[in-house]
Amino acid sequence: MAAGRIVSLVPSVTHALAALGAGDRVVGVTDWCTRGVPAGAARVGGTKNPSVDRVAALAPDAVVVNLEENRADDVDALAAAGIELVVTHPRRVGDVAALIRRLADLVGRPARAEPLLADLDAAREQARRRRPERPLAALTLIWRRPWRAVGPDTYVDDLLTCCGFANVLSGFDDPWPGLDPALVLGPEVVLLPSEPYAFGSDDVPAVHELLGVAVPNRFIDGELLTWHGPLTATALRELSALAAEVVASS
Repeated sequence: MAAGRIVSLVPSVTHALAALGAGDRVVGVTDWCTRGVPAGAARVGGTKNPSVDRVAALAPDAVVVNLEENRADDVDALAAAGIELVVTHPRRVGDVAALIRRLADLVGRPARAEPLLADLDAAREQARRRRPERPLAALTLIWRRPWRAVGPDTYVDDLLTCCGFANVLSGFDDPWPGLDPALVLGPEVVLLPSEPYAFGSDDVPAVHELLGVAVPNRFIDGELLTWHGPLTATALRELSALAAEVVASS
């Protein structure tokens, strides 16, 4: 049976449900959900600190969580409260199609997934054709004070690889490693996203100090990096175009 009342604790899932024409099924969202939020949806707290009581009070048929976005303690507390959970954790661009299909099945609208899947396939092919012959060595920062960056075995790492970048931290065990100059291995470009830390021009001198050299940088929309779902196709197009532009300008 299709879920009629859904709480989304994942901003990208909230957006995806709206893109599937099921935004009216969403009765609760996080404070960080900004796309596709229906009028009247209750805010239940942050992705890292949702209120189990608020979620339960909405009497949802399902709560969608993500194993990276949400804390294990909160997921366990929701399960202990007897709430039906839909657990997601895409770690590759190739996982996004299955996520979209799963959400479409959750709301009983499998046909609504097809245009999104076709767009995703087309974007993956565009990125493949646009990739530079030699991958572009990139450092992708996500936080300052302390410095943290994108490591291996993450959705972001795979997305950037699909778009023609080579993660200079791919050899590390930590998916979100802390940084010092000894860890940074000769990036050709530094990617500075708008979230979770909103990098701006004032941060650039500190980035150069971290690296010990003035490496070219590009500011990018952080949602394109981490919002798996309908935005994945946009990310593939825009980030592959960025890789091609950086190579052409070097």
